[in-house]
Amino acid sequence: MNRTTTTIQGLDMATRDARSLSAEALEELRRRAVAAVEAGVTRSEVARLFGVSRKTVGAWVAAYQKDGDEAFRPKRRGRRPGEQFALSPAQQANTVKTIVDGTPDQHGMPHRLWTRQAIAELVNREFGILLSPPTVSQYLIRWGLIEEPRLLEMMRGRVTSVVPRQRTPGVDDDWLADADVMWLAWTRPHRPPDSRRGPVASKQNLMTGFRDYFGDVNVMLAMSNRGMVFFQARRGPFDTGQAAEFVERLMAQLGRGLNIVVCAWPLPHYEILHTWPERYPGRIGVRFTLG
Repeated sequence: MNRTTTTIQGLDMATRDARSLSAEALEELRRRAVAAVEAGVTRSEVARLFGVSRKTVGAWVAAYQKDGDEAFRPKRRGRRPGEQFALSPAQQANTVKTIVDGTPDQHGMPHRLWTRQAIAELVNREFGILLSPPTVSQYLIRWGLIEEPRLLEMMRGRVTSVVPRQRTPGVDDDWLADADVMWLAWTRPHRPPDSRRGPVASKQNLMTGFRDYFGDVNVMLAMSNRGMVFFQARRGPFDTGQAAEFVERLMAQLGRGLNIVVCAWPLPHYEILHTWPERYPGRIGVRFTLG
């Protein structure tokens, strides 16, 4: 038995699963595997002893013959500096502009309101980039449009305090049978909380000068108890008709009535909420949270 074979056998059990090795150990494994092949050990035997496929050994040898020692070093994982985001600043700006300019169906999409899925479909259609719903959520937070974590925390804290804040004639406080419970908020975009951790280049942070760039943006959103979010954004405040259109779109998308819990709403526009039960009898119930 030659010296190379003995060395390989000594590494047999320690290198059975290359996927579990550190970058340094993987580099050493590649070096020894290629050295063994060059010393005359068959690729099949090297593959068996090192716990990798014969094809992998062949790829290591070919890479070494092409690139020399550089081929042994594991490639850097993840995106390079400056490529941290799947969407470029221009693509992000274009996406936000599309969201603010109208509802999904107004842009030729089969959705009444914006959702994570609708935004993912928009990005794929416009840029050929696939985004997962969690990634879309991170972008929404980054843009300041939707603060899902804050909304979820608020829901958990107030779910036991859903009581009528005030009684208005004609407003039915009781929950409707066979209706979806939705937590409703009217908000304004703002700089994400984590932007205070350090300076961010303005072209990488849409919230730097957001209102100057996109205009006076207002967002109306509804979140289900399961965390589904439906929203609409527009320039300028919602008037009575536009707010009514939002709940009509929400009912159409869900296909049923709504039990609405109002958790954030500008005080000057509270009268809008009191018109809904009368405007949509048997289809909408409204309650207000404490705090």
